[in-house]
Amino acid sequence: MDEETVERVRAVVAAIPPGETSTYGEVAEQAGLPGRARLVGKILSEDGADLPWHRVLRANGTSAPHIAHEQAERLRAEGILMVDGRLPREHRRTADRRRES
Repeated sequence: MDEETVERVRAVVAAIPPGETSTYGEVAEQAGLPGRARLVGKILSEDGADLPWHRVLRANGTSAPHIAHEQAERLRAEGILMVDGRLPREHRRTADRRRES
């Protein structure tokens, strides 16, 4: 994967405001990589320690099991509560709604 792709993904994730979330798929779309949600996950796992990676969830509002506890703690610190390991649908913001705000 090229550095430009990595930087586009990093820029999108860096722009997610505290108290809001996005999905891997939404990040991929905004970075010009439609259908590449898994690539976003790979980039964040390899080069995302300095980013608000915890604001990026799976499309169904869950965390990957290996990061679930830490992600839930970080989101809770921003006022976002997971219920039974999932972000309630009413608290999910899609990229379209974020652009409208």
